[in-house]
Order: sequence, then structure tokens, then C-alpha cells
Amino acid sequence: MSVMPPPHRAGTQSHFMLALLALVYVFSYIDRHAIAIVLEPIKQEFGASDTLMGLLTGLAFAVLYGVLGIPLGRMVDRGTDRRVMISVCCGLWSLATMACGMATSFWQLLVARMTVAVGEAGGMAPSVSMVADLYPKSRRSLAMSIFMLGPHIGILVAMVAGGYIAQTYGWRTTFIVFGLPGIFIAATLWLFTKDPGRGVFDSAEERRQAALARDINIKDQIKSIFQVRSFVYLCFGCGMTGMVGYGYGIWAPTFLLRTYEMPLAQAGLLFGIASGVSAAVGAIFSGWFCDRMIRRNTSWQLGLPLIGILISLPMGIGFLLWPQSSGFTVAGMNVPYAMLFCAGFSFFQGWWPSLTFTAVSHLLTSSQRALGAAFLNLFMTLIGAGFGPFLSGLLSDMYTRSMGPDGLRWALVTILCLLLVTATLYMMAIKPYNTRLQQLDASLA
Repeated sequence: MSVMPPPHRAGTQSHFMLALLALVYVFSYIDRHAIAIVLEPIKQEFGASDTLMGLLTGLAFAVLYGVLGIPLGRMVDRGTDRRVMISVCCGLWSLATMACGMATSFWQLLVARMTVAVGEAGGMAPSVSMVADLYPKSRRSLAMSIFMLGPHIGILVAMVAGGYIAQTYGWRTTFIVFGLPGIFIAATLWLFTKDPGRGVFDSAEERRQAALARDINIKDQIKSIFQVRSFVYLCFGCGMTGMVGYGYGIWAPTFLLRTYEMPLAQAGLLFGIASGVSAAVGAIFSGWFCDRMIRRNTSWQLGLPLIGILISLPMGIGFLLWPQSSGFTVAGMNVPYAMLFCAGFSFFQGWWPSLTFTAVSHLLTSSQRALGAAFLNLFMTLIGAGFGPFLSGLLSDMYTRSMGPDGLRWALVTILCLLLVTATLYMMAIKPYNTRLQQLDASLA
């Protein structure tokens, strides 16, 4: 099989753009997840229930974020400058994050949180579309993994720095400090980069299909995307995995506070390092490994995240159920053995996001990728971010009435078991994924 030479090579400019997009994504997750480490002090100040806090962290963000991503993704696929959209949206969500720190009531905080969602809706889809145009397919999994370090580094910074700032200066200062850098990053992206162009590494067949799809109405474009059967399975799979990830990630620091009675800064430090560092290592490893494995068999693009999901389940349950009394000491700090399972869970959970978005960039043409990424994001956020934290909070309130202090623990165990559904969906997606790739590569045979 001969390979069509790309119009240009990925060089220094591609690497700089990738680093900047990854940095934007890091701060989107810092601003999105900073609320997780300060849930307890916000709840106490405003007198809110776990269910109401789940609404604040989940649906209030996810509905706007997910739904607005669709028309914005469509604009990108129709030719909107992706660099401009990302810059404007990054500036908006950064200002809104700072506004969260100025809220004096629960409802003001809710409005500010929803504004963060409006801004972040225009960040993910155009970024994924740009990364796909910065590198050829043979290098795209690793490139997407580097971009997808955003959630892992973002959570690490949000937990570690956020816990320290909140404990030392108060929860409002946390939002203000985290919101400010995004304004400067947005300005850098606007002033010093340019859009790389669309479909520069695509095959002739992909370009032909992209040209046909570019000018059709949005209804027909959506229909054409959802006719790709593997994409449908991945949307629902990411939705379920997102529900687990957000439900677990938002409430795990609170679980440490309640179960181990840790100071806020210690809970943030331990959870941030165990989850953020491990997930980042897992993401880079999986991207590097996948780029090598798909040369032998394209099934590994979805097979590796499937394996990671299955291994992460017992790790997560081990974190939640390991006896509280056992632990070890690091630098004078008592670390529960359960944190080792937390690190293992995050390492293997770090596999699926980048490999899945890379798979979607392979499944769809250049005039479909942003809208496809927006739909994938819609499922991840509306089902995942929307219902994950909310369902965890609701189950926590329900279980606490019958189980007492262990209510949150068993709520999170229940949420983790949804990974079995995710694994089934990924397994169903592998065969149609390979079939779709054969169709798109027909012009190269």
C-alpha cells in the first residue's frame, strides 16, 4: 500500500501550536475543576445540599457547554478561523472563572459557572480539528495525547494549588488566581499563531468526501456523521465513561475530606498528584504505544482504551474500599494505601480520551471533524459532566440516609460500575471502525 505524500511536514510551527493548544486546554480544565476542591467550603457557606452542589458542578455547566458546542463546531467546519474562536472563548471563560470568585450567593455562582460553560463550548472542537491538521495519521495519536494532557495537568494544578490557595486565602481567591492566566494565553494565541489549514494530511478520498460535505445543510451533515456506526458507539461509550470520570473526579476530594478527615490542602495535594500525574503518564504512554500498535492492526486504536477501561474498574473500587487505617509516610505526611489504587485508576483511565478523539479524527473527514468532536463532547458533558456529579450527589444523599457516613463511598462505587457498559460499547465499535477506515483509504490502494 503506497502512501500519498502530505502537502507539508509537521515542524516547529506545528509543535508550537500544539503546545499552545494544550496549554489552553490545561486552563480550561483548571477553571472547570477548581470547584471540586472547594465544594465543601462553598456548601457550608451557602448551606447547600450534596444534590444542589451536584447540580452546580454538573448540569449547570454541561447543558450549555455541550449544546453550544454543536453550532460552534458547525461554524468551524464551514471555515471559521479556529484560532480566533479559541482565543475569544478562552478569554470569556477566564473572565467568568474570576467572576465565580466574586459571587456572594449560590445563584450568582451558578450564573458565573454557566458563563464558564458558554466560553469553554468553543474551545474543544476547534482544537481537536486543528490538532488533526497539524500531524499526519501516523503521528496523530501521540499528538492528540499531548493535547489531551490538558485534563490531567489541569486537575493536578486545580487540586494541588487550588487546595493550598483555598485553605490559605479562601475559596474565592482560588477562582480569581486561576482565571487570570487564561486572558494572557488567549492573547498569545491570537497574536502569534495562524490556522494551519484543513485536511492537509488527508487522503484523496477524504478530501473528496470533505468537499461534498462542506456545503450541505447542518441537518444532512449531522445525519452523515451519525451514519458512521462506530462513531455512534463511541459517543455513547464516552458519555458513560464521562459520567464515571466526572462523578468520581468531582466528588473524590470530598470523599477524602470526609473519610480520612484530611485538611483541604492535603486532600488536594494527594488527589492531584495521584490522579493528575498518573493520568498524564498514562495518556502519553497510550498515545506512543498506540501509534506503534496500529501499524500492525488498526483495531488497537479502540482496543487499547477498552483494555484501560477494564483494568481501571477494580483499581477505582480498591481506592474507595481499601481499609482506612493502613498507610505510609512521605515527607512527614500520612498517605493512605488507597491512594496507590487511585493512581492506578487514573493511569488506565488516561488511555481512552486521546485515543478516542484520535479515532474520531480518522473516522471523519476534515469538514466533519469539528462537528463530530463537538457531538462527542456533547455526550461526554451532557451525560458525563451533566449527570455524573449530580447522580453521585443524589446517590450520596440517598445512601447516607440508610448507611450514614459511608453514603458517598458507596455512591461512587455504584458510579464506577457503569464502566462495564462503556467496555461493551467500545467492543461493539471495533469492527465498524475498521470497515470505515477501509472505505476512506480506498483511494490509496
